[in-house]
Amino acid sequence: MSIIRGYMVPHPPIIVPEIGKGEEAGAENTIKAYEQVADEIAELKPDTIIITSPHTVMYRDYFHISPGEKAYGDFSKFRAPQVKFNVDYDTELVAKICEKADLMDFPAGTEGERDKSLDHGTMLPLYFIMKKYRDFKIVRIGLSGYSLNTHMSLGRIIQASVDELDRRIVFIASGDLSHCQKEDGPYGFRKEGPEYDTKLMKALESDDLSRLKEFPEDLLDKSMECGHRSFCIMAGAFYGIKTKIELLSHEAPFGVGYGVWRVTPDASNDKISQSTEKSQVDSGSNSRNEGASAINITSGSNNSEILSEDPYVALAKSTIKNYLETGKEFLTKEELKALPNEITSSRHGAFVSIHEFGELRGCIGTILPTEENLALEINRNAISASTEDPRFNPIRLEEFPYLEINVDVLSTPEHILSEDELDPKKYGVIVEKGRRRGLLLPDLDGVDSIDQQISIAKQKAGISEDEKVELYRFTVERHI
Repeated sequence: MSIIRGYMVPHPPIIVPEIGKGEEAGAENTIKAYEQVADEIAELKPDTIIITSPHTVMYRDYFHISPGEKAYGDFSKFRAPQVKFNVDYDTELVAKICEKADLMDFPAGTEGERDKSLDHGTMLPLYFIMKKYRDFKIVRIGLSGYSLNTHMSLGRIIQASVDELDRRIVFIASGDLSHCQKEDGPYGFRKEGPEYDTKLMKALESDDLSRLKEFPEDLLDKSMECGHRSFCIMAGAFYGIKTKIELLSHEAPFGVGYGVWRVTPDASNDKISQSTEKSQVDSGSNSRNEGASAINITSGSNNSEILSEDPYVALAKSTIKNYLETGKEFLTKEELKALPNEITSSRHGAFVSIHEFGELRGCIGTILPTEENLALEINRNAISASTEDPRFNPIRLEEFPYLEINVDVLSTPEHILSEDELDPKKYGVIVEKGRRRGLLLPDLDGVDSIDQQISIAKQKAGISEDEKVELYRFTVERHI
């Protein structure tokens, strides 16, 4: 079994008639969409409903998962104490998620509960669901101060945990949208309010949940949204799965955006390559280029083509997995023959970078080719990146399902005589002074001028600003 459906829903207490006392009519579309969600869940008959909420226990550096066997809550804070909820927790699924988080040293678990009662971000969807269906348990999970990508990584842990248990799961990502969409609303108006809602709807039209992590933090802050990280956890739970995303309603009757979406996994449940999953190479990556000292390398969102079922990435992944399982280092002649000609007939420098839960886990590469062909270059660098990066402990086999791996193939560096031959959006740069060498990839966020590009590369090589250097430029083909 697996996650059979997902819903993104708001949690405005005012739409509960016992609280709104007539004012709920202003959000009629949201109420109708919620009733539709409840009808669908009743028909699906899930064993467990996972609910992520911004209003349960929240820490800056920890994801709190509610412990215990049962929980109680009511709307007394909203002058409706008669609306009560008693739920059972899915303790087995909670334990499985915590087990995997502990194994991966991921900051999530059941410690630090400050308030056992259900929060309104959890109770609001339960209010509608439990009118139609009650034969389920829940898992309640809070947000954190970590990045959007790290929230998606928690979703991937949830996905892996669910896949190991015999459960029919519905995932509810609770969260309002922007809170500043009307001058006469409780939070006033900011232009970023409707901008956020519009951007979110457009992103979800693509049926690609991974686009949620591309939202700038500045927009999230200024729009005063509260649900985006909740949505990102759900996005991670559907990682690599084809989905259809349907908007059931959107409105902002009280100056706060309320959106309801249905997320349905493809019936085949086939995994796909998600083109927007861009790993970021850390600014302190390593080189094992012959005769060169260690270089620093930073990667951004370059314009290289991202290939589905990319053979370069597939080679790096299989190399790492085989090495972790068996200690096998080298490709056999038969394995080389099975690879595409483009990989076995060319020679290039290449970097293999590995991320885990959005953080760099290893990166080793070569500026110039040191092997007989590119396949062997990737093979060797993949093993080095996973086991020899001096900044990290060697990767363990149990980490492999959570790794994101990408391969950067460098063109042969071209010596140039003038800075005018550089273009920070098109070319990477290498600065060289004696044995000191610094490298910067092209098309980095925030690097818009040649002077910036050279200055950063010099800093990474330990070369002062006023020292003259030899300059080289190169292009990068990124495979994700």
